[in-house]
Amino acid sequence: MKPPSLRPFLPRPALKRRHIQCRPYAIQAPGTPALQVFDTATKHLQRERAASDVEGSRKVDYLRDEVASRLCERLLDIKRHFPTVLDLGANACNIARTLATADPPNPTDPPLHTRLSALTSADWSPTLLQRDSELPYNSLLTSHTRTVIPNPDTQPLPFTPGSFDAVLSSLSLHWINDLPSLLSQVATALKPDCPFIAAIFGGDSLFELRTSLQLADLDRRGGVSTHVSPLADVRDVGGLLQRAGFKLLTVDVDDIVIEYPDTFALMADLQAMGEGNAALVREKKGLSRDVLLANEGIYRELHGDGAIPAIPATFRIIYMIGWTGGEGQPEPLERGSGMVSIKDVLEAKGEGGGSGKK
Repeated sequence: MKPPSLRPFLPRPALKRRHIQCRPYAIQAPGTPALQVFDTATKHLQRERAASDVEGSRKVDYLRDEVASRLCERLLDIKRHFPTVLDLGANACNIARTLATADPPNPTDPPLHTRLSALTSADWSPTLLQRDSELPYNSLLTSHTRTVIPNPDTQPLPFTPGSFDAVLSSLSLHWINDLPSLLSQVATALKPDCPFIAAIFGGDSLFELRTSLQLADLDRRGGVSTHVSPLADVRDVGGLLQRAGFKLLTVDVDDIVIEYPDTFALMADLQAMGEGNAALVREKKGLSRDVLLANEGIYRELHGDGAIPAIPATFRIIYMIGWTGGEGQPEPLERGSGMVSIKDVLEAKGEGGGSGKK
């Protein structure tokens, strides 16, 4: 006699347990995830708010104008004509103004802007980009176009591959979270054997303000908070350019020291430039009065000169030049193909120098 079947008495959910269910898992998107260091929305508001005060914004253009001038000198060292040039992160078109108004090194040379045919100034802050669109220098340029583009952290660059003979950028890329991706897009937008020349704030910029604010925080609050945004180090720039596919790299550093009446004037100018702190880990409520007053005294004690009332502020500028690959471009030899040992050369040089002294 067969045992009675239990199937009619089992509830339906129990009967369905024999089915295998697939467990969902989170899958990471391809590519290296970008580390979010800066608050993109906050930085956009800071730049827009600073540019809305037209006269106040123009008064603090002294640093951007100086760096733009030094950047253009590097461009003019290249003995060729550039039909199409992109100024990426143009701010208030400081590079365009420099090319239109600066005198050439040799008085007999033609104006600087004749070295290029068409200049495109692109920025993701429309108020800052259009701030000086009515000034007379715009009529001196052969062809100058202002283009508002999305922030590179949110959307790719809207330029077709191989559309520019040179790409410039002055004091804008230090606020980009995914800098490796942006550099790769710049390399794609360039034609073969064309340069990318840029200047950014380096990691040691405003080291005086960083140290004094840290000590002021420790003294008044018993801890340290982020008040100055982190910046790229010069040792990392060459690797970033090489990773993006650039060749014939050149990286150099220039320190610009500016004197201010006090720390309050320094921070007011940084705010008017739109260069305020935009780190994601910053304190949203800002600095307290006690910390500001302590910072003033510590800054003067550590970095000031008692003989003069002003205080110094150091801006470290990292200049980078990279070239896209092209035919006829110099290439390094393969590793291990050298015919002479550098060790033998150095040893022979040392022996020759020693015998000469005797």
